[in-house]
Amino acid sequence: MTLPVSLDETPRGTPAGAAGQRTYEVRTFGCQMNVHDSERISGLLEGAGLARVEGGQADVVVFNTCAVRENADNKLYGNLGILKAVKEARPDLQIAVGGCLAQKDRETILKKAPWVDAVFGTHNIGALPALLERARHNQDAQLEILESLDVFPSTLPTRRESVYAGWVSISVGCNNTCTFCIVPSLRGKERDRRPGEILAEIEALVADGAVEVTLLGQNVNSYGVEFGDRGAFAKLLRACGSIEGLERVRFTSPHPAAFTDDVIDAMAETPNVMPQLHMPLQSGSDRVLKAMRRSYRSSRFLGILERVRDRMPHAAISTDIIVGFPGETEEDFQATLDVVEQSRFATAFTFQYSKRPGTPAADLPDQLPKAVVQERFERLTALQDRIAREENAKQVGTVVEVLVTDQQGRKGGETHRLTGRARDQRLVHFSVPEGAAVPRPGDVVTLPVTEAASFHLLSDPAPEQYAVRRSRAGDAWDRSQADSCGVPASSDGTAGPDGAPRPVSLGMPSLPVRGAAS
Repeated sequence: MTLPVSLDETPRGTPAGAAGQRTYEVRTFGCQMNVHDSERISGLLEGAGLARVEGGQADVVVFNTCAVRENADNKLYGNLGILKAVKEARPDLQIAVGGCLAQKDRETILKKAPWVDAVFGTHNIGALPALLERARHNQDAQLEILESLDVFPSTLPTRRESVYAGWVSISVGCNNTCTFCIVPSLRGKERDRRPGEILAEIEALVADGAVEVTLLGQNVNSYGVEFGDRGAFAKLLRACGSIEGLERVRFTSPHPAAFTDDVIDAMAETPNVMPQLHMPLQSGSDRVLKAMRRSYRSSRFLGILERVRDRMPHAAISTDIIVGFPGETEEDFQATLDVVEQSRFATAFTFQYSKRPGTPAADLPDQLPKAVVQERFERLTALQDRIAREENAKQVGTVVEVLVTDQQGRKGGETHRLTGRARDQRLVHFSVPEGAAVPRPGDVVTLPVTEAASFHLLSDPAPEQYAVRRSRAGDAWDRSQADSCGVPASSDGTAGPDGAPRPVSLGMPSLPVRGAAS
């Protein structure tokens, strides 16, 4: 039997951050998959006896990296450079690098930053505690990169970043061959989880207080191909509709080439699947799409959007777009602008093409000058900002149901507005009428949209326009805050046992390590 690795000699049950207990910090770069992986990394480290801290004083710092764009490299090595002096002053500090960039750069990380203690890849997250302990024992850097997945990440312990919402991986890896993308070579071929395992994990999250889940995969709508069921993703969405207590289901990201009408039907007919879709366009030019090996054309993309809106008229659709792909002409770029104008995206994540060594596109001729790419990028963002503002303006006067989050808008401290997400994922900043009940993160408020901007909606409701529904997720938030403060919550979560107001934690809740459902 393999004994669990312990990175800390502190007795179990010692309060987090207690004297003598080693601490950790995870810094995440990249996509939702990386964020979810970081929850697993945190769970592993807490299972090994460490406590999480923030603010640069941790004994173990883990970078979970992205490799999609060049600035990810620069960000990592810049951060490692800053930590060099810290490591010299605190030799016991341990630094680990994982994720896509670690899978790609491997030994290069240790050559550029020999003060790093451990490097691990996307396929062996579970090895991190052992690598750190080995590095500490041997006083030597440890590098371990696997070429294929050893353990599906969802079988690892986790420390969730939210009590009211959770990520659930349905697959890892990708079978597509987009010429600009390095992910398939770093994450590997697609591996699908069995539906029963996924549903069991969702049920465990709901039992723990979550009311929203997001299904994750590099290409969610190809889910099921590995075990021979091309309709598996639509079936999975419908199955989520039968989970009691699960109020909101989202997913990311699908691929237009594999997106089928049975998924649209499942979305429209399953009440807890949200009227929101992220559908990556990448380019509106058929010539560029062919060069990208995207295996669909703009007419198919627009057709999907039309069918989605036919079944769900108020669906909000977001996208990804790359500007300046090698060989992109002004005519090609204009085609992208035309498709964006027709698509009426609620949100678009726009990127300037980044040349990634190891991808086919990196070797294509006609790499565009930076100035050309920048000018086109600015035109695209100006167009999308206008469209988003116009689409958000249509929401003014409507009544929205908002799941309150623990986040705060940039001006929240000045305006005293709280923040949440509408069912269609639009960001809503809202004020609480004087004398009205203040919602907790995880509670649901119903209110009118009174104003709109390009990136958010505003609501300043009158008392009679405002309603709060206290939820199991809000109760779970109260419990987590009481645990992190060391003060038992009252039955309604608002006060300690002596009736005094419960202390407020300004950070994320400190939750017990949770293992995924088997």
